[in-house]
Amino acid sequence: MRLLAGKPMILHVCDRALEAGAEEIIVATDDHRIFDTVESIGIQAVMTDSDHNNGSERIAEVARICGWQANAIVVNLQGDEPLIPASAIQDVAKGVDFETGVEVATLAAPICDPHDVFNPNVVKVVLNFRGIAMYFSRAAIPWDRDQFGEDSPAHGLRGEYLRHIGMYAYSVGFLERYAEWKPTLLESVELLEQLRILWYGEPLKVNIIEQAPEPGVDIEDDLKRVERILKARQQGHTKA
Repeated sequence: MRLLAGKPMILHVCDRALEAGAEEIIVATDDHRIFDTVESIGIQAVMTDSDHNNGSERIAEVARICGWQANAIVVNLQGDEPLIPASAIQDVAKGVDFETGVEVATLAAPICDPHDVFNPNVVKVVLNFRGIAMYFSRAAIPWDRDQFGEDSPAHGLRGEYLRHIGMYAYSVGFLERYAEWKPTLLESVELLEQLRILWYGEPLKVNIIEQAPEPGVDIEDDLKRVERILKARQQGHTKA
């Protein structure tokens, strides 16, 4: 609900979804203030339970409430990501492929800064040859045994390291299965909800995009950074 460039952050996120050409946009929330704000501009909102462990569980509840078909594809765009480009939303949706048995997908981008490999706030992912996730971690994976040492962040990277971008696309059928699974030790240790998917053996497709989007809002300083970017974009549109 914090204001960014004159309007609540959640409404900027709705704008990104609209730009992506989504067939239907629903804001899932357990907060009446968010519900009322979204509904006031004509975007549908759904009140959900306040006890969900993560966004995937919350969206599974929305799918039940709305009665969506099992083969419908849903994109989880988090409410603190007002700078996600429409192209990224479209890219993640393309990862769901019923013919190959992939019903959940996410995104990653190459890591260019060696320091990010060792930053626990930057989640890393390792893929197999089919582009299916093998593991996600806040630690540096894969660990380069010969190169990494105490001063390793100052060195260049040997091979490609991938940064996970926390946006997901799912089939409704997958969400129904996910909601039945119990939380796992791995996800509670790393605090990464996608590890539940790997634990239960579902293939998680990772589409690689060229560059990670601008980070979302996690702390107070992020609000100032994002507002500067949004205002600059607005001024650019006005000049055009």
